[in-house]
Amino acid sequence: MNDIVLGETVMRSGLMLAPMAGATDCSMRLVCRSHGAPYAVTEMVSAKALVRHDKKTAEIAAIHEGDSPIAVQIFGRDPADMAEAALRIATCDYNGCKTQIKPAAIDINMGCPVPKIVKNGEGSALMREPLLVYNIISACVRALDSSGTNVPLTVKIRAGWNNNRNADEIAKIAEAAGAAMICVHGRTREAMYAPPVDLDIIKTVKESVSIPVIGNGDIRSADDALRMIVYTGCDGVAIGRGALGNPWIFEEIRAAMSGVPYEPPTAMQRAEVALRHLDLMIKLKGSRTAMLEARRHLCYYIRGGHGSAALRAAIMKSSDFDEMRALILEFAKNR
Repeated sequence: MNDIVLGETVMRSGLMLAPMAGATDCSMRLVCRSHGAPYAVTEMVSAKALVRHDKKTAEIAAIHEGDSPIAVQIFGRDPADMAEAALRIATCDYNGCKTQIKPAAIDINMGCPVPKIVKNGEGSALMREPLLVYNIISACVRALDSSGTNVPLTVKIRAGWNNNRNADEIAKIAEAAGAAMICVHGRTREAMYAPPVDLDIIKTVKESVSIPVIGNGDIRSADDALRMIVYTGCDGVAIGRGALGNPWIFEEIRAAMSGVPYEPPTAMQRAEVALRHLDLMIKLKGSRTAMLEARRHLCYYIRGGHGSAALRAAIMKSSDFDEMRALILEFAKNR
């Protein structure tokens, strides 16, 4: 894969950490960056909430030192709200902005399949309304063009809404409306995350447009990434669930692309990174929130091997950070 140029940003090797609500917060992104992730996208930001100055929403959009280049992903269905949110984020003009670091891009979510999003006609439900897709993207592009920031607009889509696999149609509309890049998750909304990803739909999208296309879905190893790239011709890959507890996947993919050997992490290295991830969560979110969210992340780091199920159960019951640390170190010493 080659580098992808987006505005003033270069996405090295076309690799990115995909957004996952409730997972890819700043702490996870920083850990993945330290293991070779050159580009990331934030969790979803409600455009409506951001333009109405909601503090919690602004926290999701906030860009921290060391966490760039990064795209901020927004969702909604009102073109005016979406355009205003895009403009505010690009110009660092919103309540709760942490730094004056502008985003590498504004990304529009048209792929989220969860019921609480699609019931409002947002996320992947937008793929049922091609005209609205065009209006949203073009409104955001006009707003960004007027800002003078040179921040481009990108779009995340799915294979389609249920049986209507119209990703190629939506991709063409997105390009015509001014999108600079498209990321395609190779499953329909109905499929959620269960069946194998459909590489053919990603290939079809790539053949339908001239802007860069990123493939997404079922990438859990370098072999998966290379298979998707070779089969579909996509310009890059976005790794989501495959990076949970495994930030090394970016090093693995880059090694495979360069034809050099890759050495998987030892149990102790896994434990050390898990504890670093925990410490970052505490630093960025405070002890109370970190305690609620850390268990899930730590359990991903200790998947596989004898006794891991019992250890995960112990972590999920833990209410003390020192106990969590001790459990993780126990995992490493016994492997």
